[in-house]
Amino acid sequence: MRSRAPQSLFVPMMDAFQDIGWHPLADIYRTRDGWLIKFDLAGVRTEDVRVSVRGNRLTVEGVRRDWGVEQSLTHYAMEISYSRFERSIELPCDLERAQIQTSYRDGMLLVGLTC
Repeated sequence: MRSRAPQSLFVPMMDAFQDIGWHPLADIYRTRDGWLIKFDLAGVRTEDVRVSVRGNRLTVEGVRRDWGVEQSLTHYAMEISYSRFERSIELPCDLERAQIQTSYRDGMLLVGLTC
């Protein structure tokens, strides 16, 4: 009787994240009243971004779309990700009770959290 190789527990999880093209970079600052998180979302329209909280996790997700490309062009090299994105950050406080302020400036999403 042959024994099968054990299946990895991580394979199904990897399949779940194939739709996500990139994870935006973020800077996290501690403030006097809570937190300030800056997400690098260059080229993303504000209407294509969603911010949510659950427990102590802040999630920013959306899509960056390619724009301004003429139909007659063919690409030579493409390094910018144009697809769905998601980034989650855990903080040491209950964010569901936090006050959240967002603003968008120069391609950066600023999320202020007062815990």
